[in-house]
Amino acid sequence: MSNAKPRHIAIYGKGGIGKSTTTSNISAALAEAGHRVVQIGCDPKSDSTTILRGGADLPTVLDSLRDSGRPTIADVSATGFGGVLCIEAGGPVPGVGCAGRGINAAVDLLHELRLFEEFKPDYVLYDVLGDVVCGGFAVPIRNGIAESAFVVTSSDFMAIFAANNLFKAIGKYAPSGGARLGGVIANSIQTPYATALIDDFAARTGTGVVGYVPRSHGRAE
Repeated sequence: MSNAKPRHIAIYGKGGIGKSTTTSNISAALAEAGHRVVQIGCDPKSDSTTILRGGADLPTVLDSLRDSGRPTIADVSATGFGGVLCIEAGGPVPGVGCAGRGINAAVDLLHELRLFEEFKPDYVLYDVLGDVVCGGFAVPIRNGIAESAFVVTSSDFMAIFAANNLFKAIGKYAPSGGARLGGVIANSIQTPYATALIDDFAARTGTGVVGYVPRSHGRAE
C-alpha cells in the first residue's frame, strides 16, 4: 500500500522521555496497518530502532561513512518488526564534532542512494533528540525534510521545558517551509494532575494533545 509521496514526520522529546519507544510503536502500528515504513534514529545513542530489531546490532550511517566512505543502503539498514526499515544516523567520535551532524549525513546519503525512490515508503519517521535544539538537531524541522513534528513530553518540569523550546524552534521555521507542529504526545501519564498539567501547557502554547500514553509498569515473567 504505497502512496506517490511519503509522509515525513519528526518526533522530538528530551532524552529518556520515551520518544524512541513511542516512535517505534507508531512505526509498528503503521506497518501492521499495511504501510511501508522507514524509521530513522537521529540520536547519537543509536538505539531508536532497537526494539524493532530485537536488539540486533546495526552499523550507523556516520560509522559506515568513516569506515568505508561509500556505504550502501544494505550496509546501514535492517528490516525490523512488520517490515519497518530501520536506520540509525549515529554520532561523531566523543569530544569531536557536532552530534547533530549525523542527521545531515544520514539524510544526504539516503537521498544519494535513492532510498525513498527504491523502497517507496508511505511514512518516514525521524526520532530526534530534543534536549538541545541546535542547528544539527533542528535539521528535520528546519530544512523542510519533515512535514510535521510531534513532541513527546510528560508532566515533568524538564520535559515541559524541552517541549517549550521545541515549540519555539518549530514556530521559527514553519513560516519559511519548515515542519509544522502536529501536537503533543503525553507519555508516562499516571495521575490526574499530570494530565491537567500537560493540558494547561498545551492550552497556554496554543497546541493540542494528540494522545495520552499511560505508564506501563510491565511484569516479569
